[in-house]
Amino acid sequence: MTIEIAEIAETAETAEINRATPNVRTLIEDTFAASNEGRLHFGQVIGQLLSVGVQSYQVDYRAGRATYYLPADEVVELSFDRPDQPIAGMFSNEGIRAAIAGAQQGTVLYPEFKRLSQQAGCVGYTVWLTGRHVSYVGRCGDLHIERFPD
Repeated sequence: MTIEIAEIAETAETAEINRATPNVRTLIEDTFAASNEGRLHFGQVIGQLLSVGVQSYQVDYRAGRATYYLPADEVVELSFDRPDQPIAGMFSNEGIRAAIAGAQQGTVLYPEFKRLSQQAGCVGYTVWLTGRHVSYVGRCGDLHIERFPD
């Protein structure tokens, strides 16, 4: 899998931010790769991203893109392979809850989570690290919100 950082408009402000935070970008890229390879569970991903100030991130299965948001509106975009199988047309709350439960228990790592959530009709999700919840979205705007366990 090739990880690419999407082109970001280079204003003077973003150029300064990008030069100031190479370690943050590297940690995000490394965490992204390890998660996609099934080497980290969700709790480890969250811990690593919080440690460098990521406030939220969004995953779009259809576009094959993950976007990470940091303070001062810094953005890191990474791409990944789109699903081999079509994402289910109908959103299944039961299916997404089962995938989430497996991830929370540590029995389902990210490669399997992606497959299970796509089978449940999830086209993407946003992890609100500072808000401590994840919003899972279906094709028709179906929404499941999962709060982080205490």
